Amino acid sequence: MQDAKHIRRQRLKLMLIFVIFAAPMVAAWGMVELRIGIPDRHTAHGEVDLTLPILDEWPLTTLADNEEETWILAFDCTKECEARQDELWRLHRALGREAPRLKRLRIGGSVELLPGEVVSEWQHLPPWHKENSVWLLDPMGRPALAFNQSVATKYVLDDIQHLFKVNPQ
Repeated sequence: MQDAKHIRRQRLKLMLIFVIFAAPMVAAWGMVELRIGIPDRHTAHGEVDLTLPILDEWPLTTLADNEEETWILAFDCTKECEARQDELWRLHRALGREAPRLKRLRIGGSVELLPGEVVSEWQHLPPWHKENSVWLLDPMGRPALAFNQSVATKYVLDDIQHLFKVNPQ
C-alpha cells in the first residue's frame, strides 16, 4: 500500500515536470496561431522603395560628396521649403552625438543654407519624384527609406535612430 502511494506521488511529480517545461511551448504556439499578444504594427514609418535608384543616378546638378561615409537625408524643397528645412535641421540636432553620422541634402528651394546642409537642384524631375518627400540613403548612396510629406518629423527621427542603432559605425 505504501509502495503504491509512493509510485503515484513519483508519477505525479514527473507529470508536473513535463507540464512545467511544456507550458511555455504551448503558450508560444497559441500566441503565434491565435495572434494573441503579438504587436501588429511595424517599427518603420518610412517605406522601402526598391524602385529608387542610387544617389549617383539621381538627376541632380551637384552630387553630395560622401567621403565620410555618412547617411544622407535628402529632401525635396519645392513647397513649404522653409518649414520642412527647419524641421529637418532640428531633427539633425536632436540626434545628439549621432549627428555627425548624418548629412542633409536639400534639393531645390531658394532659402538660405542652414548649417550642415548641402544644396543641389533637379536637372529634370524623375518619375519617382514626390513633392516634399524625404529620402534616407545609406552610406553607399542606396535608398533605405522614403518618407512622404504626411509623415511627421518625429517618426523620421525614430526611424533614423533605429537604423543607427542596428547599424553601428
